[in-house]
Amino acid sequence: MTAHIRPVPLEKSYRLLNHGPTVLVSARHGGVEDVMAAAWACALDYDPPKLTVVLDSATRTRGLVEEAGVFVIQVPTALQAKLTHAVGTTSLNDDPDKLHRAGVELFEMPEHGLPFVAGCSAWLVCRIIPEQSIQSRYDLFVAEVVAAWADDRVFRGGRWIFEAADPALRSLHHVAGGHFYAIGDAIDVSSG
Repeated sequence: MTAHIRPVPLEKSYRLLNHGPTVLVSARHGGVEDVMAAAWACALDYDPPKLTVVLDSATRTRGLVEEAGVFVIQVPTALQAKLTHAVGTTSLNDDPDKLHRAGVELFEMPEHGLPFVAGCSAWLVCRIIPEQSIQSRYDLFVAEVVAAWADDRVFRGGRWIFEAADPALRSLHHVAGGHFYAIGDAIDVSSG
């Protein structure tokens, strides 16, 4: 575990996704591991924490997710824009060296046996809640978050602090065709 990775209480894990970032999805089954980018991921509930993610049926990652029943959602940083684009536009089905070419470095968290992408700002371990009809019809997966962590340089006390962190650690938001935005400055309207 790196020096800046801290556990996030499950009741606050939805906050890791509620700002709408592009995510990386990683999975492992039968000795094969893969990572893909997904622009359509969303917090769904917080007790227990759940999320949704769209995983195209043509991707190898989806097959690994379905076979394993578990996966990791990661929030990549601005530093990882090229990596995110590369894993989102190349299939392991076509390039067995995809992860190496994209510069993906994987690590594991104790007790989870899943591939985690190094350098991200947040990680959520997810267990599929089987919903075969929506999975096959819409490529939409519902999952329960069973563990979560974040980089304390950008997420502390249950809140993102992008405005106080290195801009390279801001999350990515995919628009189209390899064009991303990094999250911007905070606007706080809570004080009266």
